[in-house]
Amino acid sequence: MILVVGDVVDDIGVLPLEPVAPRSDTRSQIRMTPGGSAANTAAWLGFLGTDTRFFGKVGNDGIERHGGALREHQVDPRLVADPLLPTATIVLTLDDEADRTMYVDRAANGTLTVDEIPDDLLADVDWLHLTGYTFFDPQTRDAAIELIARAKQRGAGVSVDPSTTAFLREVTPEAFVEWTSGADLVLPNLDEARLLIGATGPFVDFEALTRMYPHVVVTLGSMGAAYVAGDVREQVASSRIQVVDTTGAGDAFTAGFLASWVSQRDPRTALQGGIGAASRCVQQRGARP
Repeated sequence: MILVVGDVVDDIGVLPLEPVAPRSDTRSQIRMTPGGSAANTAAWLGFLGTDTRFFGKVGNDGIERHGGALREHQVDPRLVADPLLPTATIVLTLDDEADRTMYVDRAANGTLTVDEIPDDLLADVDWLHLTGYTFFDPQTRDAAIELIARAKQRGAGVSVDPSTTAFLREVTPEAFVEWTSGADLVLPNLDEARLLIGATGPFVDFEALTRMYPHVVVTLGSMGAAYVAGDVREQVASSRIQVVDTTGAGDAFTAGFLASWVSQRDPRTALQGGIGAASRCVQQRGARP
């Protein structure tokens, strides 16, 4: 059983169908879909056949809607409702290269507290996965740190995804590493990895990351992904595919990697699983299977 904790969001994706007309109208394709980095990872895990539980916070309107969306992928949703705030919302705009810019309103996501963690949340859990957003928000940070402590007490493995360079730079990498102390595995993208180790030139010393976390997986975009732990080095390349939308690609990779890693602990097989899920994700609109 993998427990994923963190953000659950209403994604509003905007794909311009013509050159953007500033201060006027632009024909676009606009879709509202369930999202949130942690919830996306949980959905992909469930889709890939892994026993998965998700814990997060939504508005009163989101319990049934997001609970149902997760159950569609065989995820056990443990959602808490905020009595005042709505479910978090992100507006994503896609550019000509299918990359996205995000405008974020964390809303109910930002009010999750330690007191709201159910006593049985970690029952039968072998692995806990957290995204950086829960650590970056001062109101939810204590819950994330507490969950790592409880997972380690139960002998469960822990992974963290830094999630965003903007917020990571804001809180400082040093603080993030301290808050995530005890994590067994970190899964940054290349920009996040560079920021974590303070890289200023073209060379990125992945070994420096292994002094912070025992196992490191760095996603490299079109170049695939790399695993580093001690003397073990593995890198798997991506195949050439038509990219439609990069939203959720990192979440899908994390799910594909963890689905294999938790059961087999074989880095090459896990990297292949992550790249396979991410490749499937970027060939469609939206962040979920």
